[in-house]
Amino acid sequence: MPSPTTRLRADCEHCFGLCCVAPAFSASTDFAVDKPAGQPCHNLLADFGCSIHDHLRQRGFPGCTVFDCFGAGQQVAQITFGGRDWRSTPELAQPMFAAFAVMRQLHELLWYLTEAQRLTNEPDLTTAIAETERLTALDADALTTLDLDAHRAATNQLLSRVSQRLRAGTGGRELRGADLVGKRLTKLRGANLRGAYLIGADLRGADLSLADVTGADLRGANLASADLSTTIFLTQAQLDAARGDASTGLPPALRRPAPWN
Repeated sequence: MPSPTTRLRADCEHCFGLCCVAPAFSASTDFAVDKPAGQPCHNLLADFGCSIHDHLRQRGFPGCTVFDCFGAGQQVAQITFGGRDWRSTPELAQPMFAAFAVMRQLHELLWYLTEAQRLTNEPDLTTAIAETERLTALDADALTTLDLDAHRAATNQLLSRVSQRLRAGTGGRELRGADLVGKRLTKLRGANLRGAYLIGADLRGADLSLADVTGADLRGANLASADLSTTIFLTQAQLDAARGDASTGLPPALRRPAPWN
């Protein structure tokens, strides 16, 4: 049985390119072309690999390099649909894509819950993890009729409570949803940065210990020499979208993006 951390990381070799087919893309700085939902990206190969995987940024697809399914792709491909793929069995395509959209959100919640359990012994976390795990085992029909909003709302309440407990006494700033685009910031210990816009922010040397960055937009943020070793609810996708260096402190569950080296 893989560890929770491993299971919640994308394993593209055991997926069927679901992130390259199921969602829609809009031509922008993140994607070079428009792509409707359910239509394969023109870079998707017959074996579900990507023809420009090593040159995505240079070819205008940086959005692909920072997308994270939290392991939902292989879960849907190998567990929900038992290894059957949408190309060999076309009638599975739409049910598979719909299930993937739900599974990704469940796996994202599992990532946050697992991280919260690593940081604190809140007893309700065990129950929440077990319930979310149960939902990931549902069949495709049950997944797509699931009241996901209700489950997400209950989970977010629990995660917010954990965050408040961890940040208590730090004197952290309340910056939830704040527009911090391009700002120079250094003292962010214990800050509530949930949903904050930190696009292009200058965070060099910043103290982000015990800061909650759930859903914060870190695209292009400069994290060189910043301390994120105890940042709360930081994800790999957020790191991949930012800029950093070899001296940026990271939590144990996350890896240093290759461009940072």
